[in-house]
Amino acid sequence: MTSTKPAPTRERILFAAAEVLSNKGYSATRLNEIAATAELRAPAVYYYFPSRHELIAEVMTVGQARLREHVVTTLDDLAPETEPLERLCAAAAAHLEVELELSHFATAVTRNTGQLPEDIRARLRDDSRAYSRLWNQLIDTAYDAGQIRGDLNRRAAVKLVMGALNGTPEWWDRSQGSLSDLVATTQSLIRHGLGPVPQPTISIVPTDMACDGKSAKEPAS
Repeated sequence: MTSTKPAPTRERILFAAAEVLSNKGYSATRLNEIAATAELRAPAVYYYFPSRHELIAEVMTVGQARLREHVVTTLDDLAPETEPLERLCAAAAAHLEVELELSHFATAVTRNTGQLPEDIRARLRDDSRAYSRLWNQLIDTAYDAGQIRGDLNRRAAVKLVMGALNGTPEWWDRSQGSLSDLVATTQSLIRHGLGPVPQPTISIVPTDMACDGKSAKEPAS
């Protein structure tokens, strides 16, 4: 049976719920506030979603999918010759872009996953694992290309990078600087924190040169 419910209203509710979740968090999100943000009466929300729980679960599912899809699309659009470490940096930029600028859904996911009931986390688990695999593959490919330091624990590196990216909405706003500055700083930390440590250039001074640059055999004036 085809639903007669107008899709735009359902979308408005989802977008409103994502915005409230992003700003207030799971425990403080209320249906009456979601309805007000969507410019609806609270009973209208129940027409589309049987409970607050089901609405939040849908927002989380959509948010996680949008985050992963944006990062995958960004990587697919890179030139084939893009170096593995630069692909990793591009993924970090895409994650921050969708999380901080393009979607309340993604921010809702990263800010609230730890607070969710187990059944909602279970719904997200497969997509979350797929996203983690994507980052593991990026790290492994860069490592195999000699662009990740051999002394690093790669699995720990993935967790640390993703944890830092996911935690950004908790502290970042425009008073902290522009998004482009944030992305540049993040990419610099990845390149210089994960990439091979450059070997220092050693200048070899001939043994017959004195500290003042004169030949040791030349008499001092």
